[in-house]
Amino acid sequence: MKIRVVSSKEEIDTLSPNEEIVHFAFRPSNTDIFSLIMKCPRVKALHIPTSYKKTISTSTTMFLKMQGIELLEGDVWGHRKEMNEYSEISPDVYNRIKQYRLDGMQEEDIADKMIRETRLSPDFISFLIKNN
Repeated sequence: MKIRVVSSKEEIDTLSPNEEIVHFAFRPSNTDIFSLIMKCPRVKALHIPTSYKKTISTSTTMFLKMQGIELLEGDVWGHRKEMNEYSEISPDVYNRIKQYRLDGMQEEDIADKMIRETRLSPDFISFLIKNN
Protein backbone atom coordinates (compact mmCIF):
# COMPACT_ATOMS: atom_id res chain seq x y z
CA MET A 1 0.00 0.00 0.00
CA LYS A 2 1.26 3.41 -0.92
CA ILE A 3 0.72 6.48 1.20
CA ARG A 4 0.92 9.77 -0.70
CA VAL A 5 2.89 12.28 1.36
CA VAL A 6 1.75 15.88 0.95
CA SER A 7 4.19 18.50 2.23
CA SER A 8 2.28 21.68 1.43
CA LYS A 9 -1.17 22.93 0.52
CA GLU A 10 0.07 23.71 -2.98
CA GLU A 11 0.66 19.99 -3.57
CA ILE A 12 -3.03 19.17 -3.10
CA ASP A 13 -3.77 20.39 -6.64
CA THR A 14 -1.17 17.99 -8.06
CA LEU A 15 -2.68 14.85 -6.51
CA SER A 16 -4.15 12.05 -8.56
CA PRO A 17 -7.89 11.50 -8.06
CA ASN A 18 -7.06 7.83 -7.34
CA GLU A 19 -5.17 8.45 -4.09
CA GLU A 20 -6.53 6.30 -1.25
CA ILE A 21 -4.33 7.24 1.72
CA VAL A 22 -2.76 10.65 2.14
CA HIS A 23 -0.32 11.74 4.83
CA PHE A 24 -0.26 15.43 5.67
CA ALA A 25 3.30 16.47 6.52
CA PHE A 26 2.03 19.97 7.35
CA ARG A 27 -0.73 21.25 9.62
CA PRO A 28 -3.82 21.12 7.36
CA SER A 29 -6.63 23.62 7.71
CA ASN A 30 -10.26 22.58 7.27
CA THR A 31 -10.10 24.07 3.78
CA ASP A 32 -7.04 21.95 2.94
CA ILE A 33 -8.84 18.79 4.04
CA PHE A 34 -11.98 19.65 2.05
CA SER A 35 -9.85 20.50 -1.02
CA LEU A 36 -8.10 17.16 -0.78
CA ILE A 37 -11.40 15.28 -0.53
CA MET A 38 -12.74 17.10 -3.58
CA LYS A 39 -9.54 16.37 -5.53
CA CYS A 40 -9.35 12.70 -4.40
CA PRO A 41 -12.87 11.26 -4.18
CA ARG A 42 -11.53 7.72 -3.53
CA VAL A 43 -9.58 8.65 -0.41
CA LYS A 44 -10.13 6.15 2.41
CA ALA A 45 -7.91 7.64 5.10
CA LEU A 46 -6.05 10.80 6.05
CA HIS A 47 -2.90 10.21 8.05
CA ILE A 48 -1.56 13.11 10.13
CA PRO A 49 0.91 13.56 12.98
CA THR A 50 -0.55 13.35 16.48
CA SER A 51 0.10 17.01 17.26
CA TYR A 52 -1.75 18.05 14.10
CA LYS A 53 -4.72 15.75 14.73
CA LYS A 54 -5.51 17.65 17.91
CA THR A 55 -6.10 20.81 15.85
CA ILE A 56 -8.69 19.28 13.49
CA SER A 57 -12.11 20.74 14.19
CA THR A 58 -15.01 18.64 15.43
CA SER A 59 -17.07 19.55 12.37
CA THR A 60 -14.31 18.33 10.03
CA THR A 61 -13.96 15.12 12.04
CA MET A 62 -17.72 14.55 11.80
CA PHE A 63 -17.67 15.31 8.06
CA LEU A 64 -14.89 12.76 7.50
CA LYS A 65 -16.80 10.16 9.50
CA MET A 66 -19.95 10.78 7.44
CA GLN A 67 -17.91 10.35 4.25
CA GLY A 68 -16.41 7.08 5.54
CA ILE A 69 -12.91 8.54 5.63
CA GLU A 70 -10.76 7.55 8.57
CA LEU A 71 -8.57 10.10 10.33
CA LEU A 72 -5.42 8.27 11.40
CA GLU A 73 -2.65 9.67 13.53
CA GLY A 74 1.01 8.90 13.17
CA ASP A 75 4.18 9.74 11.32
CA VAL A 76 5.84 8.37 8.21
CA TRP A 77 9.17 7.37 9.72
CA GLY A 78 12.31 7.69 7.65
CA HIS A 79 10.54 8.92 4.54
CA ARG A 80 12.49 11.25 2.25
CA LYS A 81 10.06 13.30 0.18
CA GLU A 82 12.72 14.49 -2.24
CA MET A 83 13.37 10.86 -3.23
CA ASN A 84 9.78 9.62 -3.52
CA GLU A 85 6.39 11.25 -3.04
CA TYR A 86 5.02 7.97 -1.68
CA SER A 87 5.77 6.06 1.47
CA GLU A 88 5.10 2.36 1.06
CA ILE A 89 3.94 -0.23 3.56
CA SER A 90 5.99 -3.39 3.20
CA PRO A 91 4.14 -6.46 1.90
CA ASP A 92 5.70 -8.26 4.87
CA VAL A 93 3.33 -6.33 7.17
CA TYR A 94 0.33 -7.70 5.29
CA ASN A 95 1.79 -11.19 5.24
CA ARG A 96 2.25 -11.16 9.01
CA ILE A 97 -1.32 -9.95 9.56
CA LYS A 98 -2.61 -12.77 7.33
CA GLN A 99 -0.46 -15.32 9.13
CA TYR A 100 -1.64 -14.18 12.55
CA ARG A 101 -5.24 -14.50 11.34
CA LEU A 102 -4.52 -18.01 10.07
CA ASP A 103 -3.03 -18.80 13.47
CA GLY A 104 -6.41 -17.87 15.00
CA MET A 105 -5.35 -14.66 16.74
CA GLN A 106 -7.99 -12.07 17.58
CA GLU A 107 -7.77 -8.65 15.90
CA GLU A 108 -6.85 -6.92 19.19
CA ASP A 109 -3.97 -9.34 19.73
CA ILE A 110 -2.82 -8.93 16.13
CA ALA A 111 -2.87 -5.15 16.55
CA ASP A 112 -0.87 -5.29 19.79
CA LYS A 113 1.73 -7.57 18.22
CA MET A 114 2.02 -5.52 15.02
CA ILE A 115 2.39 -2.26 16.96
CA ARG A 116 5.34 -3.79 18.81
CA GLU A 117 6.88 -5.26 15.63
CA THR A 118 6.53 -2.20 13.39
CA ARG A 119 6.93 1.53 13.84
CA LEU A 120 3.37 2.11 12.69
CA SER A 121 0.81 3.87 14.86
CA PRO A 122 -2.05 1.98 16.54
CA ASP A 123 -4.60 3.83 14.36
CA PHE A 124 -2.80 2.83 11.20
CA ILE A 125 -2.34 -0.80 12.26
CA SER A 126 -6.08 -1.05 13.04
CA PHE A 127 -6.86 0.44 9.62
CA LEU A 128 -4.60 -2.11 7.91
CA ILE A 129 -6.18 -5.01 9.80
CA LYS A 130 -9.71 -3.88 8.89
CA ASN A 131 -8.81 -3.33 5.23
CA ASN A 132 -6.69 -6.43 4.71
